[in-house]
Amino acid sequence: MDHGRFLEGCRQHWEPPGNAARAQRIRGFHTTRPPESQPRSEIFHHRYLRFVRFRQLQLHRHPDWRNRGAGAQPQVGPGALRYPRRGRGLHGEFHVRLHCGNAAVIEEARQYIENSTDVRPVIGVVLGSGLGAFAAELTERVDLPYSELPGWPGSTAVGHAGRLILGKVGDMDVAVMAGRVHLYEGYSPAQVTFGVRVLGTLGVRSMVFTNAAGGINQSLTRGGLVLISDHINLQCSNPLAGPNDDALGPRFPDMSEAYSAEYRAIAKAVAAELSIPLAEGVYAAVLGPSYETPAEIRYLRAIGADLVGMSTAPEVIVANHMGMKVLGISCVTNMAAGILAQKISHDEVLETGAMVRDTLVRFLRALLPRLEPGPPRARS
Repeated sequence: MDHGRFLEGCRQHWEPPGNAARAQRIRGFHTTRPPESQPRSEIFHHRYLRFVRFRQLQLHRHPDWRNRGAGAQPQVGPGALRYPRRGRGLHGEFHVRLHCGNAAVIEEARQYIENSTDVRPVIGVVLGSGLGAFAAELTERVDLPYSELPGWPGSTAVGHAGRLILGKVGDMDVAVMAGRVHLYEGYSPAQVTFGVRVLGTLGVRSMVFTNAAGGINQSLTRGGLVLISDHINLQCSNPLAGPNDDALGPRFPDMSEAYSAEYRAIAKAVAAELSIPLAEGVYAAVLGPSYETPAEIRYLRAIGADLVGMSTAPEVIVANHMGMKVLGISCVTNMAAGILAQKISHDEVLETGAMVRDTLVRFLRALLPRLEPGPPRARS
C-alpha cells in the first residue's frame, strides 16, 4: 500500500478549503521519505499514520455518527448533545463533598436536640446489637426517635432501637444512642458517623462505644466483656475521605491511641471492684452483613485480631478526628466461624446480648461517672 497516496486522499476528502496550513502538514507526511536504499520498518510506517485522526480513517461512517468527522456540521442546535450523557458524574462532572456530609444538616440536628432538652451531654454512649438496656438507667431523660431528628439515618438492623436518649447518670449529663447504623445497610460512611458528628457539635467530649463481636481469640468466652485496645479497619472505606472541614478536626488525625489508655485503665479498675471479668484485645472491623468464613477468621487471627464485628471503626475514627477521648467495649456474643462446630446466627447474638445485659448495665453505671471528659472542642 502506498501510504503517501492514501494520506493525500484523506487530505482531499476531509480538509475544508482554506485550511492551507493543515493541508500542507499532511502533504508533508508523504514528501518526507527516507532514501529508497533505506526501507522503512513497520514501526516507521505506524509512526506516520498516527498523525491522522483515527475517526478520519473510518470513511464508511456517516459524518454525524458518534465520532463526527472533521468539518461535518452538527444536526442539532448549538451546545446540544447528539447523544445524552449518562447522569453518573462522568464527562468531567466529578463532584466531591465534605466527608462529614451536609454540615448544615448536622447543625440543624444539633439545634433540634438543644431545643428539646436542657441536658448538655459531655459523654456519649453508643449501644450495639442487643445491648440497649442501659438507656433505661438515665434519669431526667428525654427520648428522641431517630426519625424525628433532622438528617439522622434510621437503623434497620434487628436489635437496634433507633433512639437518642439524653439524661443523667449520677450528676453527669449523658447522651445515649440506642442503636447505630452500619455500612452493610447501604449507608455511606458520612451517614454511619452522623450521630457522632452531631454529639460532637453538642459538646460531647468523650465517647463510649459498645458492640457485639465474634470471638477469634480462643481465650475469650461467649458473654464476656472485652476492652478494645486497637482496631483493624477492613471495611474498605474511611469516613474522613473527601475534603476536610477544619472546623471539625485536622486533615490527618493521629490514631496511635485511638482508644484512650487512661480510660482503659479506669475501666479495668472498675471491673475489678465489681468482680466483672474483663479481657482486652484488638477488634477487626469488616463490612458484613455475611458472617466471616473459617478461612477469613484464620487470616484475621494471623494479622493480630482478637475480635471481629461490623461496626465501631468508622465512629471511632470520626470521634478521634473531633478530638474526643474514646473507650470501646465489645461483648463476645458468639465464637467466630471455625472456632466451634456450630453455625452462627443473629439470634445467637441477640440471645447473648440479653444474657449479658445486667452485667453491662452495672458496669457502665459505675464506669461513666469515673471517666473524666476530654478537653472541650474549639468552636470555629
